[in-house]
Amino acid sequence: MNKKIAVLGGGTGLSFLVKGLKKFPVDITAIITVADDGKSTGKLRSEFNIPAVGDIRQVIYNLSDIDEEIKKLMEYRFETSSDLDGHALGNLILVGMLNMTGSLKASIGALTKLLDVKHTVLPLSEDLLTLMGETIDGDIIEGEQNITKANQKYKRIFYKKEPNILPEVIQAIEEADLILLSMGSLYTSLLPILVCKEIKQAIKRSKAKLVYLCNAMTQPGETDEFKVSDHLQVLIDCLGENMIDSVIAANSIIDPKILKKYRNEEEKDQVVVDEENIKKMGIELIAADILTIEDGTIKHDGIKLGSIIFSYLMRD
Repeated sequence: MNKKIAVLGGGTGLSFLVKGLKKFPVDITAIITVADDGKSTGKLRSEFNIPAVGDIRQVIYNLSDIDEEIKKLMEYRFETSSDLDGHALGNLILVGMLNMTGSLKASIGALTKLLDVKHTVLPLSEDLLTLMGETIDGDIIEGEQNITKANQKYKRIFYKKEPNILPEVIQAIEEADLILLSMGSLYTSLLPILVCKEIKQAIKRSKAKLVYLCNAMTQPGETDEFKVSDHLQVLIDCLGENMIDSVIAANSIIDPKILKKYRNEEEKDQVVVDEENIKKMGIELIAADILTIEDGTIKHDGIKLGSIIFSYLMRD
């Protein structure tokens, strides 16, 4: 019987993680934030008064074992002068199913069955959620997109209205053999899950190890100059002391020309692995060469990362 992994997060980070992890003999439950209010997802949220579906679509796509050409239909975006412009077909399918079933969870279940997904995908909540951020200067910013664009430092992330967490989400965390906090946006993908009181309580009740997969690059306006320990401190401030068992961080040596391009064009730097500070926190550091370059873009090597996670899971 496969061991169970609960993966928490959203966006590109989580979807890329599960793409590699699904190749190993584990049962994955992806728990996804649904507060995104930008691009296609934001338009659909506003028009249909529904939770965000974009991150869910990405995760389903990367977990699917169906023919690649059919999978690509999910990611197709319309380019037109009509209201369809910019919408991903997969988002529209999810919205159509949601209108039919009245349940995002049921809609996801139907689509994962259609696309031959052998793992579980769950939204954090069925609610229409509005993410809020309080800056270090005390300003309150409303909406995930605005939080990202504001170029501010945040001391608190919270919801305008406390979410109703799906019972299946709590169950998946409590029954997991390993809980992973996915790489991705720290403030708008990961914290939106971890700030929920029920999620914190479920993690505390779980007997599973809690592992954070640290971002490879900083995020402009949110984690500028952050080292691995700085990412961890944000999570500790949210979850409390002695909750995180281990952190997986990339110590790959990247071509200086590529790093310079990232710095000049995207204002991003490679996250420094500050081993001594992490050690003082009492958190195990698993540093490894897990980055790769594809078309000039820095990415995690999904198979290497999956192998490290699987080895960690099986060592106990």
